[in-house]
Amino acid sequence: MYAVIKTGGKQYRVQPGDVLVVEKLDGEPGADVAFGEVLMLGDGEAVTVGAPTVDGASVSATLIETRKGEKVKIFKKIRRQGYRRTRGHRQTETVLRVTAIAGAGKSDKWDGTVDLTPKALLDAKARNLKNVVAALEAAAPAVAAKPAKAKAAPKAEAAADAPAKKAAAPKAEATEKKAAPKKAAAKKSDAE
Repeated sequence: MYAVIKTGGKQYRVQPGDVLVVEKLDGEPGADVAFGEVLMLGDGEAVTVGAPTVDGASVSATLIETRKGEKVKIFKKIRRQGYRRTRGHRQTETVLRVTAIAGAGKSDKWDGTVDLTPKALLDAKARNLKNVVAALEAAAPAVAAKPAKAKAAPKAEAAADAPAKKAAAPKAEATEKKAAPKKAAAKKSDAE
């Protein structure tokens, strides 16, 4: 069973279990969202088209995260005038998992469980960025923190490796000390 819903001025064809990225919606991760503007319902050959919406039809979803989308670059130029301006914009978007569709005397539910792991954390794990993963897991909301706490203990061991990075800092200070006499020597040669 599938449905066509309208949200944020756009239309989306959804089925139970689909992950959907829409314009920003209010709510916290894990909140249930219901869409009442169902324009069409389909189940195999049977299609119900609304005028403009299907009466009594609804689509339920679970909010996974609200994030910023990809950057869009805005470049303005007036030729031969030396006018060039570059700006950027990142639209806020909401990620949803469709859990159920009901209407026209039929209903269809998704049997899986909704994973509230944000995309930034999945990307950091895929790139094996241990420090970023630890920071994102620490900043995760309380809803998603319960399963993440079991994973947080091995990350604490990775945080114990942080003093190795501090040991690298004195090397930078040593190179600064070596650079200072070179400048002084250059001044003496100018004086002669």
